[in-house]
Amino acid sequence: MSIYDDEAADMKTIGAAKFKEQCLALLDRLDAEGWVVTKHGKPVARVLPYERRCAPLIGSLQDKIDVHGDLLTTGVRWNASAES
Repeated sequence: MSIYDDEAADMKTIGAAKFKEQCLALLDRLDAEGWVVTKHGKPVARVLPYERRCAPLIGSLQDKIDVHGDLLTTGVRWNASAES
């Protein structure tokens, strides 16, 4: 028995054919533990949610970017009520 088999024993498993049928629905409700996809009862893949590490990015460019002008405008004047 490999280390992977020990990990797979504790995770939710699903057969490859059933995973193929229900892939999008399974991904919509994927939790942190993920799924082990099996073929003929043997694990062949593990589906885990993608880790998002946003916190280190927040504020990471502070004092590294100079903003010139207004970020909320293109600088082009236009008349929204004008007819063409």
